[in-house]
Amino acid sequence: MSGASATNRDETPVPPGLPRVGWREWISFPALGIDAIKAKVDTGARTSALHAFKVSPFERDGRLYVAFSIHPNQRDQDTVLECEAPVVDRRSVRDSGGHAEMRYVIEAEIHIGPHQLTAEVTLTDRDSMRFRCLLGRTALKRNFVVDSGRSYLVGKPPR
Repeated sequence: MSGASATNRDETPVPPGLPRVGWREWISFPALGIDAIKAKVDTGARTSALHAFKVSPFERDGRLYVAFSIHPNQRDQDTVLECEAPVVDRRSVRDSGGHAEMRYVIEAEIHIGPHQLTAEVTLTDRDSMRFRCLLGRTALKRNFVVDSGRSYLVGKPPR
């Protein structure tokens, strides 16, 4: 970017001083009990996605919720976290191969280093994928600038 202000394709001004993220980052979902999960920052994906299995809808106080399990660590099938969240939608989502899948959508608070945002996140089985989480472009929009040549610009998780 050059000059005082840049614009994106739809001519919306890009605010100066946005934090940069790399193509992969460590993030957390505090309300779900996920302290650290490696996420692929994916501007090709509209909505963020979180690995989930044993997905079970249930009602609480007249509201639809979903309970699910997650393997938060890549290549680790032994560590399992049990999570639950209110459902905000259920929609058909096309994966990168063009296959449509009905997914539950939750709204989640996401921490990326010192930065916090709330975003819609779809739940899907990502066990066979390299990353257990995708951070999609609607979560990134007006919040971050993506540096596709760098990784972990907001830091690594605490040990």
